[in-house]
Amino acid sequence: MNKETFDYVTERVDTLADSEFSTQVTKDAAQAWKDAVAANSSDAAIDAATNDLLDVLEGRPTTIDGVIAFLQGPAIEMLGEDAAASALAAQQQRKEAGAKYCDCEACSAATEILAKFDRIEL
Repeated sequence: MNKETFDYVTERVDTLADSEFSTQVTKDAAQAWKDAVAANSSDAAIDAATNDLLDVLEGRPTTIDGVIAFLQGPAIEMLGEDAAASALAAQQQRKEAGAKYCDCEACSAATEILAKFDRIEL
């Protein structure tokens, strides 16, 4: 992996490891990548760790439809009616503009990594 790609992945892995929006599975996968890279920085080891990370991330980012469903249901009680309605309107606009995934920091980092390695299209 070239340095530019490595730096790109590293930045997003840091986000995944630290984000309050990441699930524990995602945080664990991000930390496993960081640990593997720290233990062995050979190209083969980095490629293997990255493939493991990609395998975990596939299917994890919330789709835009999932975000909209959340905002139409549980978010009303969690965030309040006005905040949920405002967020819903914003996400519906994003969907109309072609967005496919949630735009929280964790989902954004995951989808950017997956897209970089041609596992999804943004």
